Amino acid sequence: MFSPHRPLALLLAALLTVPPAAAQNLPELGEVASEELPVALEKRIGLQIMQEIRQREISYLDDYDIESYLNQLAGRLAGVSSDPGFGFEIFALTDPSINAFAMPGGYVGVHSGLILAAQSESELAGVLAHELSHVTQRHIARQIFQSKRIGIASMLAMGLGLLAARSNSQVAGAAIATSQAGAISAQLAYSRDFEREADRIAFDMLGRAGFDERGMAGFFGRLQQSVRLYENNAVAYLRTHPLTGERLADMQNREIGLNYRQVPDSLDFHLVRARLRAQQGRPSDAVKEFSEQLTARKFASEAAAHYGLALAYYRSRAWADAQREVDAARALGEVSPILEHLAADVRVAAGHGEEGLRIYRAAISRFPRNMALVYGYGAALTELRRFGEALKLADEQLRVRADDLRLHRLRAASYAGMGRPGAQHRALAEVFALQGQTAGAIEQLELARKAGGDFYEMSAIDSRLRELKLRRLEELKEKNN
Repeated sequence: MFSPHRPLALLLAALLTVPPAAAQNLPELGEVASEELPVALEKRIGLQIMQEIRQREISYLDDYDIESYLNQLAGRLAGVSSDPGFGFEIFALTDPSINAFAMPGGYVGVHSGLILAAQSESELAGVLAHELSHVTQRHIARQIFQSKRIGIASMLAMGLGLLAARSNSQVAGAAIATSQAGAISAQLAYSRDFEREADRIAFDMLGRAGFDERGMAGFFGRLQQSVRLYENNAVAYLRTHPLTGERLADMQNREIGLNYRQVPDSLDFHLVRARLRAQQGRPSDAVKEFSEQLTARKFASEAAAHYGLALAYYRSRAWADAQREVDAARALGEVSPILEHLAADVRVAAGHGEEGLRIYRAAISRFPRNMALVYGYGAALTELRRFGEALKLADEQLRVRADDLRLHRLRAASYAGMGRPGAQHRALAEVFALQGQTAGAIEQLELARKAGGDFYEMSAIDSRLRELKLRRLEELKEKNN
């Protein structure tokens, strides 16, 4: 996934020039980690890594539907977890390897290959529960923290090394080929004790969240047996999550005495898998694949097969064919925000904008917490040049999601469409600030000042400028230190 020529790997190599502390003693218990590395600092490290991924990593999958599904799935698990207070954010990467990894601060990455390899939703939930357990037990904090004397840059470097190693061992090795590499690479793989602890807690989370506890052992066991089949794709996960016969036996022993229960997969699980397949390669290949599934009646979900074919036709700009398949999927009586999102987009693309907006409004009313629908609705409003409505939508949502990057982008696009450059620059300043680009945010506010405005607007700009300039001074001071 990560290439030695990509910016993230280069950033890692640059950060690793900071000499790490020589301390070797790490705490043994998760409770102790919270005393050594504050949650706020861990969150800050994770946020900085996440900002780099969003801005520079080309495999980052900026897909509202997939992201919403993964976070909804994790939300069920987090609701029965011992969340230490920083929450979770799940993101996806377009990568065929079977992998998932937790980063500092509750950020968890999932490769598309893992989602497609899971044979049930409980298997996918099992992997997520395992990663969330690494977070709640502060395993990552204990990997990163070496000494109170270690700097933010060194801890960030270790976190990036953790990320790179989970993605590509060769690249990680190249990126950390320095005299300090040993101290950092030694912390990249979870210990057996960490793995056993994560297994135990994840097993409990699965049951309490309503999933089949057998999913975790089933997936890990199949992964171990299929190393030769998957080759490096399987090794990517097993390299940093040591899977021993003892661990598998422990998982299977926990299943003894459980009453058999069949946990059906959600429609969204099948839709997300169909979405990933429909987005791969050429649209014509996806059309052929899903057409063959429907003709042969070989599918786990008929609605998902129609959805995948509809999305493939949508990519081909064959609006009538896409509409036919969307209608076929909806006619089966199953309802999903993912399906309604595509139904609305097909109508808008086909020139029936008002009908598409109507579908969006009905779906948002039914699924008010699904942000993929909100983002799609905003994009449709701007595409139809209904900028005032798009701005109103963004402002309403920002009252409860003040740090939502996509909503600030929607505000900027709305102001641009309305011909209000000053307000557009102010909105863009918040986009830059949320991306950790303080200098860019200051520049946008300076442009907003030049654009002019009334007394209240100028006062707000000046106030925000003072805040960001102070932040920039602190960043420069920290960098120099």
